[in-house]
Amino acid sequence: MSISSKAMRAALGAAALCAAAGTAFAQADFPSKPVRIVVPYPPGGAVDQVTRRVAQKLTEQTGQSFFVENKAGATGTIGAQQVAKAAPDGYTLMANDTTYSILPHVFNKLPFDHERDLVPVAAFNFAPMALVVGADSRFKTLSDLIGYARSNPGKLNYGTGGAGTTPHFSTEALASTAKIDVTHVPFKGAGEATLALLSGTIDFQIASTPGVMGQVKGGKVRLLGISGDKRLAALPDVPTFAEAGIKGYSVINFTGLWAPKGTPAPVMQRLQKEVAAAMASPDVQKFSADLGSVPSVVSGEAFTKMLRDNTQLWSAVAAAAKVEKQ
Repeated sequence: MSISSKAMRAALGAAALCAAAGTAFAQADFPSKPVRIVVPYPPGGAVDQVTRRVAQKLTEQTGQSFFVENKAGATGTIGAQQVAKAAPDGYTLMANDTTYSILPHVFNKLPFDHERDLVPVAAFNFAPMALVVGADSRFKTLSDLIGYARSNPGKLNYGTGGAGTTPHFSTEALASTAKIDVTHVPFKGAGEATLALLSGTIDFQIASTPGVMGQVKGGKVRLLGISGDKRLAALPDVPTFAEAGIKGYSVINFTGLWAPKGTPAPVMQRLQKEVAAAMASPDVQKFSADLGSVPSVVSGEAFTKMLRDNTQLWSAVAAAAKVEKQ
């Protein structure tokens, strides 16, 4: 080997070591610049509200800006695809909810690999599903609504932020459990569905409690029942679906963060640590409680397993509702 070859190899080796050291330093120093969180839905929905509050807390904790960018469309797949193609460095994340585990039952082909392209970071807010009607609705209790629906198949309609969303599948799951036939009216976002409820365009809406709690507290809608095994501390007079006679309905919505495949483990661990700290803070705990949700954290492999299990469970709902894949 010539001296020049030895020198070249040494230089290349030194360059590789420097690059590796630089990468390691960048990971250890994460975040060193603003972090974008893509919410793949319009502003105003539950995912948007919860994510903005958590992003604010992450900004306070790290000293770097965590900001939300709404990229709505195609049941959240447009925003998800954008994040899946982003650099795997932790500076572009996706916020989503249970809808992510429903996607394989809605689309014949997704523009990204559902199991591999986006890596679960942490689920950090768990909320029951709530059935609400307008404040002047004839239905005063959940039993009233279910009784009418059974006697009048297909006459009641409900609104959601779109076909294939968590509210859509959650309502179909309720319809199957309660043995009722109701008509789905999809809108461009959860906020539009709520406006339709307020105007009387639709008869009822099922959404996670963070998405409707503001309207409930403002007296604009009436909450008839919630999923889960216990009543909300914020609304102790509202029964669970089980208490109202609908047994076996256990849908709980969650909000969480995903990162592009290949995001370094130290970055994932820092994100998980900061999310856990955010959800443990008294102000975020109060924020969650006021929205009727629980600020628990499920991260890493536990979150991955939860998603896998949920995706399998929703297949039965898709079959029962005869959902046609797009």
